[in-house]
Amino acid sequence: MRYIGLMLTRMVLTRFIAILLGISIFVITLKTLASVDDILELKNHNLMALLQYAGLLLPSTIATFISISTLLAILLTLSELSYRSEMVAIWASGTSPLAVMVVLIPLSILLGGLNFLVNDKAIPLTEPILQEWGIGDYGSKKLKISEKDPIWMRAGDDILRAEASNPSATRLQGVAIFRRDETGHLTEQILAESAELIKDRWKLKNVIIYYRQNLAPSKLDTLIYSGDMHPAAAGARSGAPEEMSLAGLRYFIQNSGFGIRPAHVYETWWHKRITLLFSAWLMIVICVPLSTKFRRGGGIGVMFAIGVLLGFIFFIFDGISLTLGELGVLSPWMAAWTPLLVFFGIGITATLRAETVT
Repeated sequence: MRYIGLMLTRMVLTRFIAILLGISIFVITLKTLASVDDILELKNHNLMALLQYAGLLLPSTIATFISISTLLAILLTLSELSYRSEMVAIWASGTSPLAVMVVLIPLSILLGGLNFLVNDKAIPLTEPILQEWGIGDYGSKKLKISEKDPIWMRAGDDILRAEASNPSATRLQGVAIFRRDETGHLTEQILAESAELIKDRWKLKNVIIYYRQNLAPSKLDTLIYSGDMHPAAAGARSGAPEEMSLAGLRYFIQNSGFGIRPAHVYETWWHKRITLLFSAWLMIVICVPLSTKFRRGGGIGVMFAIGVLLGFIFFIFDGISLTLGELGVLSPWMAAWTPLLVFFGIGITATLRAETVT
């Protein structure tokens, strides 16, 4: 059984690497060529900038295609073995589909871990740089958010703006607080030269307060503001959960999304990030039972088509569920885990049925 596991692992890995690199290089090349003029203009016609841009695109491209590459690699391996009637020999030796899944657990850990690390470590490092470059699809993102742009927050009915902050967002510069009543009408406008967070309260300095009733403005050296104002630290203000690490998602969850998005959006993505560890194992559970039905050369195309179809149904289901979680229709854990658990159930059911036939 050990040798069967090593053979299957080697075959799947070689095909996985070939598929993933092939697709990634093709997509990155197209994106780089489409933006070559903008890249060269931005980097003073330095040709090395093209390679740098391609390298920055690599993590997001791999993250996009890693799951489908895993699915295709497993299906190609099983199809090849079925075509050569080697799957017949494996099943005839008394090996069960469940045993094949078990010996492929190390492979699933490797590929699932790679999927997790690319999304959790590599993408949060490269996305801010790509947004700063503002090339191609990142041009619109650069217009929307920037670490140099004013910081907007909300505390209850109050709207707050700061021109700049320190990296940890505990000291703000150029603060404006627009105080509103319950109907949304402006009652006061507070301008402060700076603000410092001290024990969950903001100490404003060099303050001017303007009133709605045309009263003379008040000038204060200091003012304590107790509103629930929590700006995000520098490097995390885009609020895009798909570009954050687990630590970044937890940071936003603990601070109610900083008013950028509801906290449940980040909770949904936190759970979704954990599910990536099981993504490769799910592909194995889906595909292995199919090889028991199509054991010989005939019907290999049907097996491959069914496997691809099941994979794409899962990806669509997963995307819809994630969207429902972001909208708050489903609870975060349910939105992230339901597609995985449903297709695990389908795969295990097919495996148990295959066990009775084998």
